[in-house]
Amino acid sequence: MKNKTDNKNTEIVRLDKWLWAARFFKTRSLARDMVQSGKVQYNEQRAKASRSVELGATIVLPAGFDSKEVIVEGLSDKRVSAPQAQLLYAETEKSIAQREKNAEARKLSAFHSPRPESRPDKKQRRKIIQFKQQ
Repeated sequence: MKNKTDNKNTEIVRLDKWLWAARFFKTRSLARDMVQSGKVQYNEQRAKASRSVELGATIVLPAGFDSKEVIVEGLSDKRVSAPQAQLLYAETEKSIAQREKNAEARKLSAFHSPRPESRPDKKQRRKIIQFKQQ
């Protein structure tokens, strides 16, 4: 749904459609659900999925364990290839630094709480049960 106004360079693109076109979400309905649940912020405010996206707007959205803060640099309502989709936005330096810091913290915490290599065998399970009952 690309509505054109008097100015030919101005496009009106819905927020959920832009998030889908920029490849942040696999489907448009996932993008709509994330916006409606309040996990996506548009210019530091909660927004509706039908909100029109403007150039230069700041969008904060979840990305795994972290969140990304991006600035809109292009508009599109069609899903394009990944390299072209990356031209629609630019992630802020603050966001990149925070995500790297969080990734490093997760790596360090993995050393303090290591996971076992395999499931415990029968003898080890009996010892665990015996330890828990003490």
